[in-house]
Amino acid sequence: MKNIITQFSRIFVGILFIISGLIKLNDPLGFSYKLAEYFSEPVFNLPFLVPFCLSLAIFLVIVEVLLGIMLLIGYKSKFTIWSLLLMIVFFTFLTFYSAYFDVVKDCGCFGDALHLTPWQSFGKDVILLFFILILFVNQKLVKPLFNSKTQNGITILGLAICTYIAYSVLNHLPYVDFRPYKVGNNIQKGMEIPEGAPQSVVKMTFIYKVNGENKEFSEDDLMNIPEGAEFVDRKDKVITEGYIPPIHDFTMTKDDSDYKDELLQEPKLLMIVTYDLTASNEEGMKKLAALDKEASAKGYKVIGMTNSSPGEIEKAQKKYNLPFDFYWCDAIALKTIERSNPSIVLLEKGTIKQKVHYNDISKLAL
Repeated sequence: MKNIITQFSRIFVGILFIISGLIKLNDPLGFSYKLAEYFSEPVFNLPFLVPFCLSLAIFLVIVEVLLGIMLLIGYKSKFTIWSLLLMIVFFTFLTFYSAYFDVVKDCGCFGDALHLTPWQSFGKDVILLFFILILFVNQKLVKPLFNSKTQNGITILGLAICTYIAYSVLNHLPYVDFRPYKVGNNIQKGMEIPEGAPQSVVKMTFIYKVNGENKEFSEDDLMNIPEGAEFVDRKDKVITEGYIPPIHDFTMTKDDSDYKDELLQEPKLLMIVTYDLTASNEEGMKKLAALDKEASAKGYKVIGMTNSSPGEIEKAQKKYNLPFDFYWCDAIALKTIERSNPSIVLLEKGTIKQKVHYNDISKLAL
């Protein structure tokens, strides 16, 4: 019975680590954004680590996949199980911290393929910790499946495949798109809220300065606020999360007006997405003027989408000779639309027809 439980734990943990790692390896940039969220000031306040997020993300997901493979084939079982234990203890702490202090809404354990609440993520890690502890106690029962030479070969092959996948998706696009902006989806439909969808329940607390001292008042206490009290702030706490549409923060703003209703009705719209013009790839940006000329000649309306300031937009337009207008959108939304900076998206009345990395502009079906 002990051997059966151990082997089940071995297979369960190994497969889960491989699946989780491969999903994140399909989109390492997305995982790096999640790490940056953990390193941000409201969470662990480690801003000096943010520039290394992508490298760390690639390293962690490759290690995750390799440890899963090594566990399944029984390669260096003592090292593998110790590594798994240390990794799961670390991630269990992270998910507990996120859940308890309500700072990171989604751990990113399965990328955009499966969104878990903080407490679901913590529960998942506790279950994994339980099975890894079984393996830790029964290490001697985790025997190698092949001889040493074959074990080495499988591990090296796994490393080579993971490295190739990482290189490929960073220089092109993820193999599988799990995001709400994937090809075939309609942006307007993604923003719709179904009739009868549950509404969020929010507790509002109002802070007023009374006789030089800040005091908190609930909504029910508003009538009791003393005359002459000075409003300071309002704090909102979500008691129950209502329905949030897959696309909820998409705008196309210019000169303080949102043009998305108009632009998303265009039959031929080419959208150049660059969430930060100061961080965009120069070689990619140099290709955009020629792309604009070709697309415009074929009847496309060409626009840029960015989170950059008007000054940065003007500077980029001069530097790269870009004649098209830029519209403002939230940086997180733009990062969700596409991972490369810049990237190109073709739309037909709001429906995404094609998305390409700046390295693949020649593959655009204009």
